[in-house]
Amino acid sequence: MTQDSPSTPDSQASPTAGSPRFTTAITPEDFAHNLAAVRARLEAAAERAGRDTSEIRLLPVSKTVPEERLRAAVAAGITEMGENKVQEAKRKSENLADLPIHWALIGHLQTNKAKDVAAFAHEFQALDSLRVAEALDRRLQSLGRSLDVYVQVNSSGEASKFGLEPADVPAFLAALPAYSALRVRGLMTLAAHTDDAARVRDCFTTMRQLRDAGLQAGTVGDGQLSMGMSGDFELAIEGGSTCVRVGQAIFGARATPDSLYWPGSQQA
Repeated sequence: MTQDSPSTPDSQASPTAGSPRFTTAITPEDFAHNLAAVRARLEAAAERAGRDTSEIRLLPVSKTVPEERLRAAVAAGITEMGENKVQEAKRKSENLADLPIHWALIGHLQTNKAKDVAAFAHEFQALDSLRVAEALDRRLQSLGRSLDVYVQVNSSGEASKFGLEPADVPAFLAALPAYSALRVRGLMTLAAHTDDAARVRDCFTTMRQLRDAGLQAGTVGDGQLSMGMSGDFELAIEGGSTCVRVGQAIFGARATPDSLYWPGSQQA
């Protein structure tokens, strides 16, 4: 079964080069096979970095994947799923409510969708606005719920991407305790979409520095770093990621272009 770009030594890693081929998983056995391949790459990257794999969470990204295939994924042991679009995630959470799935919203959120997210999501990894923080907090307070959140940072400086500018992160984090229903867990980013591994590493270094400053200030929760997708998660692990968001390497290639989901068409 063909996977996307194979694991390569640190010095040879090419995060987004070429057009990787992804094998579509249909059955639980297919999912188990793809998961094993991704986890082998994850473990190899962790070993190169001298890290314990237990520190690194694998978040499967299920956007665009039909619900019947998600049932097969759960049968293979997947219990967490990341979604970009609120409407799609809400529908799936309702139709798959009989399954023990932890839903993570990882895409940009508008304030008018805060009510839906507060109702079904277990975590939100793309917080970059105090208006959204206020809307989520208000809805969560009315429901008697709390929500894990990650602050999204535009570490690449690309205009096509959402997220705070790195310089704005400390003040933003300092303002979040006012929204008591939000539990800040850490930071999230999409690295530069490029074949230049050094530039990708710079994005991850920026994130690690912001996280470390937040830990020192006591504003970034337990300091999780959500960074790395199908094309660059090995570099992200070597750069300190504690959560990699992997979609196509687990579920298979998508029929819809990534530009509908990720600014800059980066592959998850």
